Amino acid sequence: MITGQVPAAARALAVLRVLARAPGPLPAGALARELELPRSTVYHLLTVMIEQGFVTHLPEERRYGLGIAAFEIGSAYTRQEPLQRLSRLILTRLVDAVGHTAHLGVLHGREVLYLIEERAPGRQPLVTDVGVRLPSERTASGRAMLAALPAAQVRALFPGSELPQGLTRLRRLLTGVRRAGYAEEVDEVTPGFSSVAVAVLDHTGYPAAAVAVTCPSDTLADDVRTRLVSSVSAAAQALERRLHGGRLTPADRPDSAP
Repeated sequence: MITGQVPAAARALAVLRVLARAPGPLPAGALARELELPRSTVYHLLTVMIEQGFVTHLPEERRYGLGIAAFEIGSAYTRQEPLQRLSRLILTRLVDAVGHTAHLGVLHGREVLYLIEERAPGRQPLVTDVGVRLPSERTASGRAMLAALPAAQVRALFPGSELPQGLTRLRRLLTGVRRAGYAEEVDEVTPGFSSVAVAVLDHTGYPAAAVAVTCPSDTLADDVRTRLVSSVSAAAQALERRLHGGRLTPADRPDSAP
């Protein structure tokens, strides 16, 4: 159901969101049902959005899909690197608070793509450098994001036969991540190093990214893990607020986490 102070704008954006989530073009009737709007209203919206290039009509199929203008906006988003810009100060504060290297990663298919590595002073370079891709199921960042996905999407990404130890093990692992509220890997990416990570959710609840910290495994005692998880969680929550249009405040510093 659509609400808001500018109904026409809210409805047009809702159309774009539905089309973006769909696996292919949709008929107007499906859009009307999804948005809980009269068909006449949906047809009016579609007509305007087609004129502006945000929607394209496929008359042979009697369906509607995203237009070239929607693609251009998506491309502009990528060019402007807003996620990196919003995250940089948060990760800098996180490193200052914990004294270990922090990362920002996103899901790219079955892999984690690392967008930021904020290295702590005196710490050695790690494999999780900017632009590196790693199997998501092996990393703390990947596990944190996979745990936030619907089960059906995880199954689609990882048919059981394509995982070394099967989909059942991955399901158990992700269940543990959901229960704990954070993900962890110990000596799996780099021997002698461990990571903890927390997913950053967008306004739809989809994992937009994950914030992680990596430290030497021999320093990860229970009390240290607790403090790291608290700081990483605070950083992830701060980034969520920024994604939702909020601003950083002194309370968003990771070292202020309880």
